[in-house]
Amino acid sequence: MQTALGSPQLGDCVVFREGGSGRILKTPTYWLKGSIAAISHERRLAGRCPEIGKLASNYTRADWARVAAATPCVGNDAEIREVAVLRIRVVVEAWETPWSNQHGTVGWLFRGQFLEQPLKQGGLIEMDATWLEHCEHGS
Repeated sequence: MQTALGSPQLGDCVVFREGGSGRILKTPTYWLKGSIAAISHERRLAGRCPEIGKLASNYTRADWARVAAATPCVGNDAEIREVAVLRIRVVVEAWETPWSNQHGTVGWLFRGQFLEQPLKQGGLIEMDATWLEHCEHGS
């Protein structure tokens, strides 16, 4: 299965990035970096995306967790189907998260956590491969 990572391999350096939006005044970029510890192929039902009812900049931690749990998801009933999903287990090496709303909006990364999971060096986080990019070890 081909993803944004290409063909991921065990040990590859990967990074999850959040922020960096805006054309002139860019928001800060926060990140989680690690290496691939496990790769699994799954079949999941791509159901309807949750309707949160507010702008993403106003989402709470619970709202972001709902969005993550529903991924992959679709916008209307006609698109609901079973899809192949590539899940990656990442060994956490380093991260930079906002600590207050002044530093950045509450997103997937906030106050030393990825969603509801506290980040710790050597800890494992499982996520969808489409959320990750390749990186270089040591940078």
